[in-house]
Amino acid sequence: MNNILIIDDEIEICESIKMILEYEDYNVDYFTDAKKGIEQLKEREYSVLLLDIQMPAITGFEVLNRISSMEASPNVIMISAHSSLENAVKATKLGAFDFIEKPIDREKLLISVRNGCERANLLLENKKLKRELDVDYTMVGNSDILEQIKMTIARVAKSDARVLISGENGTGKELAAREVHKKSDRVNEPFVEVNCAAIPNELIESELFGHEKGSFTGANQKRIGKFEAANKGTLFLDEIGDMSLQAQAKVLRAIESGNIERVGGNKKIKVDVRIVSATNKNLEYEIEEGNFREDLFHRLNVIPITIPPLRERKDDIVELVNHFSSIICDKNNFPKVNFEKDTLKLLQSNNWSGNIRELKNIIERIIIMVPKESISANDIAHLLPNSKIKNDDLLNISNSFQEFKEVTERAFILKQLELNNWNISKTAEILDIQRSHLYNKMKKYSIEKS
Repeated sequence: MNNILIIDDEIEICESIKMILEYEDYNVDYFTDAKKGIEQLKEREYSVLLLDIQMPAITGFEVLNRISSMEASPNVIMISAHSSLENAVKATKLGAFDFIEKPIDREKLLISVRNGCERANLLLENKKLKRELDVDYTMVGNSDILEQIKMTIARVAKSDARVLISGENGTGKELAAREVHKKSDRVNEPFVEVNCAAIPNELIESELFGHEKGSFTGANQKRIGKFEAANKGTLFLDEIGDMSLQAQAKVLRAIESGNIERVGGNKKIKVDVRIVSATNKNLEYEIEEGNFREDLFHRLNVIPITIPPLRERKDDIVELVNHFSSIICDKNNFPKVNFEKDTLKLLQSNNWSGNIRELKNIIERIIIMVPKESISANDIAHLLPNSKIKNDDLLNISNSFQEFKEVTERAFILKQLELNNWNISKTAEILDIQRSHLYNKMKKYSIEKS
């Protein structure tokens, strides 16, 4: 959304700014009457409001006060011909995003508006994600260990204490981080995520702290970093164990001082950010190896939370399966499916090395590949990881001898096909049955070559 509103009593200023911004493809409205401008804000959403301070009927500070309680208030950039430190401080305290002075510098205007729009879009994205997360990515399960984690999160969320979440890949560390944000007083502010493992070391500082124009090759314009984007909200540093030592030093400095500096800049920028970090590494071991700063570890590890692997909370699998299947069916407009008891037992018996992420992917695969309203263990055996079923699992999935025979027969046929490189004639010969009979068995058990 790139809608801009200007409120300034000088029509020449309004038209001049409108012309500059429309040339850059912004949608611009303006009002010289502040009260009409306030009414317009109730009718349409704007990313940025350019607001003059000195106006005859009502000052910009009064306008700022009135709109601060609006549900979708824009990022306000104050503009004034009477620039002073006092005005800048007052504007900031009232919640202004930026402050620029007249006569307006075109480059400064464009940078400020672009940053305001970026932040507004982040907020919109955050609200959209929040709505989706409330349905899609709630921490699902009632096992004792998960209930303890939920209680810990509820207790620490209201504070600003830094949280370090550890656990294997796919256990739901991001969900826990979002839960901390969702239950905190910062819930209506941005939740900004940085995957430290996905960003090259030479770019991580720019990603976190932003950069000034010309600070390095390719830095064609000033850019705000994730710390600034997360101001007043939560910054989630995922895979913190993969961050370079140089970036770690800057993060430590930012935590200690509450200030950051953009790459290539020398101006200190105040930020108010609650940091939640996560790792799948043993950071104490990484400290011994010289890969992680011990002082940063102690700063981040104020509240440690460990997310257990799925194999330690198998009681939650049934609830997770039902949760994921409901979401997947809704998103794809599929009819609701029912997982039979033997199917749920088989899923519980599986060793989920990829944890919850793997389970969700398998449920999606099953729903797409097995077009049935009621899904049995026999329907899904070949879709589970590696298509291997242990003897103990076979004994546990059903009390019916017939079902046991069918599952074991299916597993045996599948194994023979794999051993013979899916040569139907050779497999039928080894099994001492006709090819047509083998085809019928394959059709019955939904056996297909991957």
